[in-house]
Amino acid sequence: MEPKATFRRILAVGELRAIWFAELQSILGDQVARVALSVLVFERTRSATWPALTYALTYLPDLIGGPLLGGLADRFPRRAVMVCSDVVRALLVAVLAVPGIPLPVLAAVLVVVQLANAPFTAAQAAVLPSVLSGDSYVLGQSLLKITNQVGQLAGFALGGAVIAAIGPGRGLALDAVTFGVSAIVLRLGVRARPASGASGPATSTLRRLSAGARTIWHDRRLRALVGLAWLAGFVIVPEGLAVPYAAEIGGGAATAGLLLAAHPAGIVLGVFALSRLVRPEVRLRMVGGLALGAIVPLAAFWFRPSLPYAAGLLLLSGMCAAYQVTASTTFMRLVPDTERGQAFGLAGSGLIAVQGIGLIAGGLLVGVLGSPATTVSVIALAGLVVAVPATRAWRHVAPLHPL
Repeated sequence: MEPKATFRRILAVGELRAIWFAELQSILGDQVARVALSVLVFERTRSATWPALTYALTYLPDLIGGPLLGGLADRFPRRAVMVCSDVVRALLVAVLAVPGIPLPVLAAVLVVVQLANAPFTAAQAAVLPSVLSGDSYVLGQSLLKITNQVGQLAGFALGGAVIAAIGPGRGLALDAVTFGVSAIVLRLGVRARPASGASGPATSTLRRLSAGARTIWHDRRLRALVGLAWLAGFVIVPEGLAVPYAAEIGGGAATAGLLLAAHPAGIVLGVFALSRLVRPEVRLRMVGGLALGAIVPLAAFWFRPSLPYAAGLLLLSGMCAAYQVTASTTFMRLVPDTERGQAFGLAGSGLIAVQGIGLIAGGLLVGVLGSPATTVSVIALAGLVVAVPATRAWRHVAPLHPL
């Protein structure tokens, strides 16, 4: 019988420690860099629009990079893909730190930096099942999710102070260093493994995309998991409306900051609780119910709750949204090893796309309804209409035992 998985046990695995440390310091650097880019662009343009567009450029290229570049994690050794992606990003972010770089060049380089993120993320997700097995894999994925959320919170909280102290240029240089450190740590700490999938000119990008799409479409379990994961498009709406909602209830930037922090804080609590307190087979059965639970609290925004209640609703939503870890780990276990990178790239880019659509829908609908509170609740109710059949689909195909 496999020993009970604990954080201490999985961190005793050298490869997992290397992946975790590389992820932690890289996330902190990325969040500082996002603040640095916003400050840099605002100082150069004195416009509120351009920093927002620049911020969007740190996410949008993944829509293309996921499907097109995620398959590199199957064609080439995954450690090599991660290291090469980090080296490319280190060099390009160093270019962004050059004083006086023209804004069009900055935008172009930033897009390429984000495109390089896609093969790294796919390779990291695909190699983890080879490093950990059983419930240790689930706990390892939970650790990375917690690290990601805490790193984002800490990075945003410290980013402003860091940039105020050293300036945006040096902040970007600091991010470049974190990519270099990540490349070294992964090169030394992760074991070399051969490529899992086919390589060579015969394996075209279109064929890899088609193969990944067929793998997902032909497996009812994978389709159900993707559907549940993409419900994030409804859950993300309060994030995009945090500032106007804070104004609606009489608050300012501090209120918006607390609202923005509540959901990721809930995710951290939820991931920790699920991984430590709930048995694997129970987690599988809970996925559908938790997906509904991530949306239901948002419907209560119809009553325009004050800050403590609104933050509590977002915290509860985030705790339920921790089901995403179980969904993603189950997804990766069900996908054949030779296609994990491509399948993850497709599902992950779709996840980013639905979140972007959710934010755009929230922005357009609030202009019609005139109230951020009403907008959040209306979109949540629409989300429930979609979530109920998605939950039923998973209930019919969910494995009875952990994979």
